[in-house]
Amino acid sequence: MKKKIVYLLLLLCSMSWGCKKDFLDTRPNKALLVPTTLDDLRLLLNNNQVFNIAPELTSLADGDYFTDEAGLQTYNLDMERNSYIWAKDIFGTEPNFDWANLYKEVFYANIVLEGLNKLPADQQSSAEGREIRGTALFFRAVAFYQLAGMFAAPYSPENLAQPGIPVRLHADVTERVDRGKLGDVYAQVLKDLALARTLLPETVTVKTRPTLNALWAMRARIALTMKDYTLAGRYGDSVLAAKPPLLDYNTLNPAAARPFPRVLPYGNAEVLWHESVLPYSFDPPSAATWVVPELYNSYATDDLRKTLFFRLQSPGRYSFRGNYAGVLTLFAGLATDEVYLIRAESRARAGNVQGAMDDLNSLLVTRWRTGTFIPFAAADPTSALALVLAERRKELLGRGLRWADVRRLNLSIERTANGQVYRLEAGSPRYVYPIPDDEIRLNGLVQNER
Repeated sequence: MKKKIVYLLLLLCSMSWGCKKDFLDTRPNKALLVPTTLDDLRLLLNNNQVFNIAPELTSLADGDYFTDEAGLQTYNLDMERNSYIWAKDIFGTEPNFDWANLYKEVFYANIVLEGLNKLPADQQSSAEGREIRGTALFFRAVAFYQLAGMFAAPYSPENLAQPGIPVRLHADVTERVDRGKLGDVYAQVLKDLALARTLLPETVTVKTRPTLNALWAMRARIALTMKDYTLAGRYGDSVLAAKPPLLDYNTLNPAAARPFPRVLPYGNAEVLWHESVLPYSFDPPSAATWVVPELYNSYATDDLRKTLFFRLQSPGRYSFRGNYAGVLTLFAGLATDEVYLIRAESRARAGNVQGAMDDLNSLLVTRWRTGTFIPFAAADPTSALALVLAERRKELLGRGLRWADVRRLNLSIERTANGQVYRLEAGSPRYVYPIPDDEIRLNGLVQNER
């Protein structure tokens, strides 16, 4: 525990995210020691400056937010402005932070898995050793899934042979790994989660660590992305069988600056697993990023989300504040409300209209002012699905999930910026973000068409 891991720092610096001077000047903390014990490996996994961070740049492209010409100029990075208009070149000479951070997660997970394999068998098979392995596999799977959701084509049977993302399974950064196929990426994600299923505990002491129920929720989210709606519903069943709670929004204080309880260490009971987004300057509480009017106006007067989720910035312009993390950085993890919506969508698509409405109403009665909610009803599966999808957008706002729905549902978006109309067409190649130029140059990766 006393020997500093100099070689690990060098490896980190050699990765594509680079190594800034202030990082080199910072004395390594305990999570950067030689991982030779279970405690060392746990410390690596506990580093929430590496893990539990989701990509966020796509939230500027998903159609839930808008800004104006002056607002665009307040954003710190060209990539933010470029993402807003779905430009052909997003990053220019700027580093690709989302790509870099996700591969940093993969790298650390691989360090943990390889370090664990070097320990005595009895330590590997101990309860702590099993949880460490399961957690590392879970983190790696989530990182690969999120990378594919930003830098590879949307999942479909027709796209399985399309380029995926590099699936790095070893910590050796000199190993050259090509993009492979999209189908292979998802196969590895599912393989990692299948292994983690036998290892993760049912309860944890802090919600940055995944549990078995969090894994089922992640499988439900991924199955939805893969358009396997039957499987998504089954995983939703697994989660909801444990009867995880929903927050009663009537108990929250709308006058508070942050009305939702802090999730860490164990505040928000609705959260199954905590993850936050990689922060950008456009993120709330930016005074220059607002929720599109048609979305804000879709909340009814007695829907408590209309006050708990939004802050009036100027006439007709509302910023988002409904952050389930209860802090400044936005929540992007797994929560019970998402699972109800996944199962409701699964049921609607299967023609189970009553089941879909039961799930939707079980959620919404906790969101409306006491005594005002009239249960939703639908005449047929098509109208049931429309209701579920509309509520999904309203409930999961600000969690970095809308981009996956734009791609999955093949949506188009139109907006005006700098006096020009921009349109993201349904099925556009601009559903896929470009690979970083340094990865193209150094590793010979194929660039995405845009």
